Amino acid sequence: MAEKVMLKLENVCKTFNPGSVNEKSALKNIDLEVYEGDFITVIGGNGAGKSTLMNAICGTFPIDAGRIILNGDDITRLPEYKRAKYLGRVFQDPMLGTAPNMEIEENLALAYRRGKTRSLMPRITRQERAFYREQLARLELGLEDRLTVKVGLLSGGQRQSLTLLMATMKKPDLLLLDEHTAALDPRTATKVLGLTEEITAENKLTTIMITHNMMDAIRCGNRLVMMQEGRIIYDVRGAEKKALSVGDLLEKFRESGGEINDRMLLG
Repeated sequence: MAEKVMLKLENVCKTFNPGSVNEKSALKNIDLEVYEGDFITVIGGNGAGKSTLMNAICGTFPIDAGRIILNGDDITRLPEYKRAKYLGRVFQDPMLGTAPNMEIEENLALAYRRGKTRSLMPRITRQERAFYREQLARLELGLEDRLTVKVGLLSGGQRQSLTLLMATMKKPDLLLLDEHTAALDPRTATKVLGLTEEITAENKLTTIMITHNMMDAIRCGNRLVMMQEGRIIYDVRGAEKKALSVGDLLEKFRESGGEINDRMLLG
Protein backbone atom coordinates (compact mmCIF):
# COMPACT_ATOMS: atom_id res chain seq x y z
CA MET A 1 0.00 0.00 0.00
CA ALA A 2 1.31 3.45 -0.93
CA GLU A 3 2.45 5.72 1.87
CA LYS A 4 0.12 8.58 2.74
CA VAL A 5 1.56 12.03 2.11
CA MET A 6 0.86 14.17 5.18
CA LEU A 7 2.66 17.32 3.95
CA LYS A 8 3.58 18.33 0.42
CA LEU A 9 5.56 21.41 -0.58
CA GLU A 10 5.54 22.21 -4.29
CA ASN A 11 8.03 24.72 -5.72
CA VAL A 12 7.92 26.87 -2.57
CA CYS A 13 9.84 30.14 -2.80
CA LYS A 14 10.39 32.98 -0.36
CA THR A 15 12.47 36.13 -0.73
CA PHE A 16 12.80 38.73 2.00
CA ASN A 17 13.29 42.44 1.21
CA PRO A 18 13.02 41.95 -2.59
CA GLY A 19 14.59 44.67 -4.71
CA SER A 20 16.60 46.11 -1.83
CA VAL A 21 20.25 45.83 -0.83
CA ASN A 22 19.09 43.44 1.89
CA GLU A 23 17.36 41.05 -0.52
CA LYS A 24 17.61 37.47 0.71
CA SER A 25 16.34 34.46 -1.19
CA ALA A 26 15.55 32.17 1.74
CA LEU A 27 13.66 29.34 0.00
CA LYS A 28 14.39 28.38 -3.59
CA ASN A 29 11.93 26.07 -5.34
CA ILE A 30 11.50 23.71 -2.39
CA ASP A 31 9.86 20.38 -3.22
CA LEU A 32 9.26 18.05 -0.29
CA GLU A 33 6.90 15.19 0.52
CA VAL A 34 6.51 14.22 4.17
CA TYR A 35 4.82 10.86 4.68
CA GLU A 36 2.51 10.00 7.55
CA GLY A 37 4.61 8.83 10.50
CA ASP A 38 7.85 10.33 9.19
CA PHE A 39 10.21 11.82 11.77
CA ILE A 40 12.48 14.07 9.73
CA THR A 41 15.52 15.80 11.16
CA VAL A 42 16.55 18.94 9.27
CA ILE A 43 20.12 20.17 9.44
CA GLY A 44 22.04 22.97 7.76
CA GLY A 45 24.32 25.94 8.40
CA ASN A 46 23.28 29.45 9.37
CA GLY A 47 21.01 30.96 6.72
CA ALA A 48 20.31 27.58 5.11
CA GLY A 49 16.56 28.20 5.25
CA LYS A 50 15.59 25.76 8.02
CA SER A 51 13.55 28.11 10.19
CA THR A 52 12.14 29.89 7.13
CA LEU A 53 10.87 26.52 5.91
CA MET A 54 9.16 25.90 9.24
CA ASN A 55 7.66 29.39 9.33
CA ALA A 56 6.34 28.92 5.79
CA ILE A 57 4.59 25.70 6.85
CA CYS A 58 3.10 27.48 9.89
CA GLY A 59 1.93 30.46 7.83
CA THR A 60 4.01 32.97 9.78
CA PHE A 61 4.45 34.83 6.48
CA PRO A 62 3.05 34.31 2.97
CA ILE A 63 5.22 32.48 0.47
CA ASP A 64 6.00 34.11 -2.89
CA ALA A 65 5.30 31.06 -5.03
CA GLY A 66 4.37 27.40 -4.78
CA ARG A 67 1.84 25.39 -2.78
CA ILE A 68 1.66 23.88 0.71
CA ILE A 69 -0.69 20.92 1.11
CA LEU A 70 -1.41 19.42 4.53
CA ASN A 71 -3.30 16.15 4.83
CA GLY A 72 -4.77 16.66 1.37
CA ASP A 73 -5.88 20.26 1.92
CA ASP A 74 -4.24 23.25 0.23
CA ILE A 75 -3.32 25.57 3.11
CA THR A 76 -1.11 27.92 1.07
CA ARG A 77 -3.36 30.94 1.71
CA LEU A 78 -4.68 29.82 5.09
CA PRO A 79 -3.72 32.30 7.85
CA GLU A 80 -1.46 31.21 10.67
CA TYR A 81 -4.18 31.13 13.34
CA LYS A 82 -6.31 28.77 11.25
CA ARG A 83 -3.37 26.42 10.61
CA ALA A 84 -2.63 26.24 14.34
CA LYS A 85 -5.34 23.66 15.02
CA TYR A 86 -3.62 21.22 12.64
CA LEU A 87 -0.06 21.86 13.84
CA GLY A 88 1.90 21.37 17.05
CA ARG A 89 4.99 23.51 17.49
CA VAL A 90 7.79 23.78 20.04
CA PHE A 91 10.16 26.74 19.72
CA GLN A 92 13.83 27.10 20.56
CA ASP A 93 13.08 29.67 23.25
CA PRO A 94 11.50 28.00 26.32
CA MET A 95 9.72 31.31 27.01
CA LEU A 96 7.57 30.83 23.91
CA GLY A 97 4.72 28.37 23.51
CA THR A 98 3.22 28.93 26.97
CA ALA A 99 1.41 31.74 28.79
CA PRO A 100 3.79 32.58 31.68
CA ASN A 101 1.21 34.43 33.78
CA MET A 102 -1.24 31.53 33.70
CA GLU A 103 -1.13 28.40 35.84
CA ILE A 104 0.14 25.06 34.56
CA GLU A 105 -3.37 23.59 34.46
CA GLU A 106 -4.70 26.67 32.63
CA ASN A 107 -2.00 26.30 29.95
CA LEU A 108 -2.85 22.61 29.57
CA ALA A 109 -6.55 23.45 29.29
CA LEU A 110 -5.84 25.89 26.45
CA ALA A 111 -3.92 23.17 24.60
CA TYR A 112 -6.46 20.45 25.36
CA ARG A 113 -9.35 22.57 24.10
CA ARG A 114 -7.54 23.69 20.96
CA GLY A 115 -9.82 23.92 17.95
CA LYS A 116 -12.97 24.16 20.06
CA THR A 117 -15.11 27.29 20.00
CA ARG A 118 -14.61 29.20 23.22
CA SER A 119 -14.96 32.69 24.64
CA LEU A 120 -14.11 32.82 28.32
CA MET A 121 -12.29 29.72 29.52
CA PRO A 122 -14.81 27.41 31.20
CA ARG A 123 -14.03 25.86 34.55
CA ILE A 124 -11.51 23.00 34.54
CA THR A 125 -13.41 19.86 35.43
CA ARG A 126 -12.30 17.21 37.92
CA GLN A 127 -11.89 14.74 35.05
CA GLU A 128 -9.70 17.16 33.09
CA ARG A 129 -7.54 17.85 36.13
CA ALA A 130 -7.00 14.13 36.68
CA PHE A 131 -6.01 13.78 33.03
CA TYR A 132 -3.55 16.68 33.29
CA ARG A 133 -1.96 15.11 36.37
CA GLU A 134 -1.57 11.83 34.54
CA GLN A 135 0.06 13.51 31.55
CA LEU A 136 2.39 15.63 33.69
CA ALA A 137 3.49 12.62 35.74
CA ARG A 138 5.13 11.09 32.70
CA LEU A 139 7.53 14.04 32.57
CA GLU A 140 8.95 12.94 35.94
CA LEU A 141 9.44 16.56 36.97
CA GLY A 142 6.95 16.69 39.83
CA LEU A 143 4.73 19.12 37.94
CA GLU A 144 1.64 16.97 38.54
CA ASP A 145 1.70 18.28 42.12
CA ARG A 146 2.11 21.93 41.03
CA LEU A 147 -0.92 22.44 38.80
CA THR A 148 -1.67 25.92 40.14
CA VAL A 149 1.90 27.24 39.85
CA LYS A 150 2.41 30.03 37.30
CA VAL A 151 4.33 28.72 34.28
CA GLY A 152 6.67 31.73 34.37
CA LEU A 153 8.18 30.34 37.59
CA LEU A 154 9.31 27.10 35.94
CA SER A 155 12.85 26.40 34.72
CA GLY A 156 13.65 26.35 31.00
CA GLY A 157 13.66 22.55 30.88
CA GLN A 158 10.36 22.32 32.75
CA ARG A 159 8.74 24.84 30.41
CA GLN A 160 10.06 23.11 27.31
CA SER A 161 8.80 19.74 28.55
CA LEU A 162 5.41 21.31 29.28
CA THR A 163 5.33 22.94 25.83
CA LEU A 164 6.07 19.60 24.20
CA LEU A 165 3.22 18.02 26.15
CA MET A 166 0.87 20.84 25.14
CA ALA A 167 1.87 20.60 21.47
CA THR A 168 1.07 16.88 21.35
CA MET A 169 -1.88 16.58 23.73
CA LYS A 170 -4.38 16.84 20.86
CA LYS A 171 -2.65 14.76 18.21
CA PRO A 172 -1.62 17.26 15.51
CA ASP A 173 -1.41 16.41 11.82
CA LEU A 174 2.18 17.64 11.98
CA LEU A 175 4.57 18.34 14.88
CA LEU A 176 7.22 21.01 14.27
CA LEU A 177 10.26 21.21 16.55
CA ASP A 178 12.41 24.28 15.94
CA GLU A 179 15.75 23.51 17.66
CA HIS A 180 13.69 22.89 20.78
CA THR A 181 16.64 21.65 22.87
CA ALA A 182 19.23 24.22 21.75
CA ALA A 183 18.69 26.63 24.67
CA LEU A 184 18.88 23.90 27.32
CA ASP A 185 21.87 22.56 29.23
CA PRO A 186 23.14 19.19 27.90
CA ARG A 187 21.54 17.06 30.61
CA THR A 188 18.13 18.73 30.27
CA ALA A 189 18.37 18.68 26.46
CA THR A 190 18.95 14.92 26.55
CA LYS A 191 15.90 14.44 28.78
CA VAL A 192 13.64 16.60 26.58
CA LEU A 193 14.86 14.87 23.42
CA GLY A 194 14.21 11.45 24.97
CA LEU A 195 10.71 12.57 25.91
CA THR A 196 10.23 13.82 22.34
CA GLU A 197 11.13 10.43 20.89
CA GLU A 198 8.86 8.65 23.36
CA ILE A 199 5.81 10.83 22.66
CA THR A 200 6.21 10.89 18.88
CA ALA A 201 6.66 7.11 18.70
CA GLU A 202 3.75 6.40 21.05
CA ASN A 203 1.36 8.63 19.08
CA LYS A 204 2.91 7.91 15.66
CA LEU A 205 3.24 11.64 15.08
CA THR A 206 4.47 13.00 11.77
CA THR A 207 7.36 15.22 12.88
CA ILE A 208 9.88 17.68 11.47
CA MET A 209 12.72 18.58 13.83
CA ILE A 210 15.31 21.25 13.09
CA THR A 211 18.59 20.64 14.88
CA HIS A 212 22.15 21.92 14.78
CA ASN A 213 23.41 18.73 16.42
CA MET A 214 24.67 16.30 13.79
CA MET A 215 24.63 13.32 16.14
CA ASP A 216 20.99 13.99 17.08
CA ALA A 217 20.12 14.45 13.41
CA ILE A 218 21.53 11.02 12.60
CA ARG A 219 20.21 9.20 15.66
CA CYS A 220 16.67 10.57 15.77
CA GLY A 221 13.90 9.75 13.34
CA ASN A 222 13.75 7.78 10.12
CA ARG A 223 14.77 10.49 7.67
CA LEU A 224 17.30 13.31 7.39
CA VAL A 225 17.13 16.41 5.20
CA MET A 226 20.06 18.77 4.68
CA MET A 227 19.52 22.35 3.54
CA GLN A 228 21.96 24.81 2.06
CA GLU A 229 21.27 28.34 0.80
CA GLY A 230 17.52 27.85 0.61
CA ARG A 231 17.61 24.48 -1.11
CA ILE A 232 17.32 20.85 -0.07
CA ILE A 233 20.61 19.29 -1.09
CA TYR A 234 20.31 15.89 0.58
CA ASP A 235 17.37 13.70 1.60
CA VAL A 236 18.09 10.27 3.06
CA ARG A 237 15.98 7.74 4.97
CA GLY A 238 15.83 4.25 6.40
CA ALA A 239 18.90 2.03 6.47
CA GLU A 240 20.97 4.54 4.51
CA LYS A 241 20.32 7.17 7.17
CA LYS A 242 21.16 4.76 10.00
CA ALA A 243 24.50 4.04 8.37
CA LEU A 244 25.49 7.74 8.31
CA SER A 245 28.27 9.14 10.46
CA VAL A 246 29.05 12.72 11.44
CA GLY A 247 31.98 12.50 9.02
CA ASP A 248 29.57 11.67 6.19
CA LEU A 249 27.50 14.77 6.95
CA LEU A 250 30.58 16.97 7.14
CA GLU A 251 31.65 15.67 3.74
CA LYS A 252 28.21 16.47 2.30
CA PHE A 253 28.54 20.02 3.58
CA ARG A 254 31.97 20.36 2.05
CA GLU A 255 30.75 18.99 -1.29
CA SER A 256 27.96 21.56 -1.36
CA GLY A 257 30.31 24.41 -0.50
CA GLY A 258 28.51 24.98 2.78
CA GLU A 259 30.06 26.71 5.77
CA ILE A 260 30.39 24.50 8.84
CA ASN A 261 29.93 26.53 12.01
CA ASP A 262 31.00 25.82 15.59
CA ARG A 263 27.47 24.98 16.73
CA MET A 264 27.30 22.14 14.24
CA LEU A 265 30.70 20.79 15.23
CA LEU A 266 30.27 21.15 18.99
CA GLY A 267 26.54 20.36 19.24
